[in-house]
Amino acid sequence: MSDLDGLTWSQAAQRAAQGDAGSMRELGERLADRRTEAVRQVREYERQLAHVVRVLALTPGRDSLGNLLQLLDEKRPSTGRRPVLPFVASLLAEHHPVADLAATVFERRAPDHLDELRDCLFHELVLRGVDADAFPALRAWTIVRPGWHALAWLPVHRRGIEAVADFPSRSINGSAHGVPSQLPAEGRVDPPTPRTSERSALRDMATTDVQESIVAAVQAGEWGNHGAWVFLLDEAVAPERVPALLPTLPMPCVDGLGPEDRFGVAVRPPDEIWRLLFATASMGGMFDSGVHGGYGRLWAWRSIAGLSGAPAGASAEEVEHRARQCTWFHFEADTEWFHGDIDSDYGIAALSPDRRRIAVLAATDTD
Repeated sequence: MSDLDGLTWSQAAQRAAQGDAGSMRELGERLADRRTEAVRQVREYERQLAHVVRVLALTPGRDSLGNLLQLLDEKRPSTGRRPVLPFVASLLAEHHPVADLAATVFERRAPDHLDELRDCLFHELVLRGVDADAFPALRAWTIVRPGWHALAWLPVHRRGIEAVADFPSRSINGSAHGVPSQLPAEGRVDPPTPRTSERSALRDMATTDVQESIVAAVQAGEWGNHGAWVFLLDEAVAPERVPALLPTLPMPCVDGLGPEDRFGVAVRPPDEIWRLLFATASMGGMFDSGVHGGYGRLWAWRSIAGLSGAPAGASAEEVEHRARQCTWFHFEADTEWFHGDIDSDYGIAALSPDRRRIAVLAATDTD
């Protein structure tokens, strides 16, 4: 063993003062190597721990559930960059009967550190069509849950706009998922080509708060790039004029779009827009697993609120009412900003009920 191994900081400082720079460099190199090995070991432990948690979460039966809860409560493990409890909640909702979950996860008999898990799991179950009123433990959770928690804003029953939600399919060894971002054949209202190349004189009027609200779902899913814009019109615009107006707006996502370049647009119901935003946030982009169902639900609602122009502090019921009064468009464009990858690009536009506000969200998962 080198005598450098036992050096104290004061001894290191003394050697440096005596001009022994070489020894200090050797010590630094040794410490750097040890740090690299320690980081490698930590990552390997995280990988193995994540697999253990996954196996327990996917194994049916109340015994596996009880052991998983004990591990999560006592050790509070970290298994990577994303928080582990929303992920576990998603796995549990996918693979376990509601009766087992209500009897184990929600029957809290002593103080623990699992309220985050319960909050996330509750909303995972709601989105999968579970009626919380049919299970006393779930119904009780809506009363005792932390009121300060971000997810407390969400409704305790599934709203009509949430009727269709996409979830990943997971097993012990893998998973499959996809964001339904491709433009559908139905509802197509593509403007005729050649389109006008004249740019609109409208200016983006989005405040910082509104921009952050609009991009909430895309940002949560960590897609490659996104943008949000709001245009206030001088006069009401009929919905049938919006498809031709969109490619003329001063937005980077349509910069360089020529009069003959592909620009596809379809009128979509708000339910399908919510579905797209939920999948974006909950399942994430190509290199991310997303924030899963509970937080995916929250950020989808946040984006719908910003796009529809719902007032700050509006309830989910108010946001849904506003959204159903808007006219919604889903578009794609062959521009450099979008990269032309139709599986990982989309644009959303919302025309307000008074037809004098157009809000736009553009997202791409291609760097």
